[in-house]
Amino acid sequence: MNALRRLGPALLAPVLAVTVAVVISSAVMAALQVDPLRVFQVMVDFGDSPAQQVTALVVIVNRAIPLFLAGLAVAIAFRMGLFNIGVEGQYRLATIIAAAVGAAVALPGPLHVLLIVVVAMAVGAIWASIVAVLKVTRGVSEVISSIMLNFVALGLASYLLTGPFRGSPEGASIISTAEIPESGQLGGLNILFDVLGLENPPRQLYGFLPIAILVGVVIAVLLNRTRFGFDLKASGISPSAASASGVDARGMVVKTMLLSGAVAGLIGLPDLLGTTHSYTTDFTAGLGFLGIAVALLGRNKPVGIALGALLFAFLDRALVPLQIENFPASVVTIIQGTIVLAVVVANEVARRIARRSAERGTATPAGGPAAGDGGTGPGQISDADGPSGPTAGTGAGVSRTAGAGQVDTDGRGAQA
Repeated sequence: MNALRRLGPALLAPVLAVTVAVVISSAVMAALQVDPLRVFQVMVDFGDSPAQQVTALVVIVNRAIPLFLAGLAVAIAFRMGLFNIGVEGQYRLATIIAAAVGAAVALPGPLHVLLIVVVAMAVGAIWASIVAVLKVTRGVSEVISSIMLNFVALGLASYLLTGPFRGSPEGASIISTAEIPESGQLGGLNILFDVLGLENPPRQLYGFLPIAILVGVVIAVLLNRTRFGFDLKASGISPSAASASGVDARGMVVKTMLLSGAVAGLIGLPDLLGTTHSYTTDFTAGLGFLGIAVALLGRNKPVGIALGALLFAFLDRALVPLQIENFPASVVTIIQGTIVLAVVVANEVARRIARRSAERGTATPAGGPAAGDGGTGPGQISDADGPSGPTAGTGAGVSRTAGAGQVDTDGRGAQA
C-alpha cells in the first residue's frame, strides 16, 4: 500500500503529460486538416514481416540509447537544482576529440574502446567544469554560461573538424575525422535475436547498450544510496543548511557539474562506435536539448528517463513512415513540443497533489504517523517525488528540523 502511495504521484505526471500531449496534438492536426487517427496508425505500424518489425524496434532502441544518456546528464544537475543546458556542446566537443584520439592510436580492442570512452568523459567533464567554476567563483548563472559555451564548443568543434582533425580528402562532400580502426569499434548485439529465436534484422543493435545500462545503474545508486547523493540533494535544497551540517555546498556544485559533463561526454559514442566510426559534419545533433525533455518526462529517475527516451525515440522513428504517407514531418515536432509543455504542467499538478496529501498527514493525531509509513510528521516539508524543473524546491521526504542547519530525511532521500 505504501509503495502504491509513493508510486502514484510518480506515474501521474508522465502519464498525464503524454495524455494531454496526445489530445492537444490531435486538435492541432485536425485544425491543419490532418487526420490524427491515421497519423497515429502510421506511427504504430512497424511493418508486416517479422524482419521489418524487429528492425523498427532496433531503430527505436538505438535512438533511445543516446537520449537516455542525455537525460541522465541533465537529471544529475537537476537533482541539485542546476540547469546544465550546455549538454549539447559538451557531447559534441567530447565526441570529436574522442574520435580523433581513437583514430590516432592502435591498441587491443577492449583497451582501445576504453580509451575512447575515458577521453570522451574527461572532455565533457572539463568543459562542464568551466560552468561550475564561473558559478562558484563569480556567481555566473549556469544557464547563461552553459548556453554561451554551447556556441563556443560548436565553433571549436567546427574548427577542429575542418583543420587539425580533418581526415577526409579535399573536395569531399562530407568532412570527417579519420576513421577509428576496427579495434576501437563496438560490434552489434544481434546475437541476442538468435538466442531469443527472433528474426535477425539487417540493422545492428548498438553494442553500447550494456554500457548505457551500467551507467544508469551506477548513477541511480550514486544519487540514491550514497552519502554523495544525499549531500548533492541537500545542497540543492538549502546550501546554507547543508554548509552548516558540514557539506561543502560550493564543492558540490563543481562535483555535480563534473559528473553531469562526464555523462554528457558519452552521448555521441553509441553512434560513433556503432555506425559512423568517425565524426562528420552531419553527425547527430540536438541530443543535448532533447535530453532536457527526456529528463523532465522521466522525473529525473533513471527508469523514468529510460521510458522517456524510448518514447522520444519512437516519435523520431515515426518521421520516415509519416513522410512516406505524405504527412508533414512537423507532426512529430508538434507532439514532442506539446509533451514538453504538458510535462511541466503535469509535474506541477503532481507536486501540489503530493503537498496537499502531506499537509493532511501533518494533522494525524497521537504524535503523527509511524516511522517508515511514507507519511509526513509535524515540522516536515514534503513535496512531489521529483522536481517540476531545475528550480524545484523541497524534494520528497525532506525535513528541516528545529536544530540550526540540520537536514534530515525519512529514508527516501531529498530531491532537488
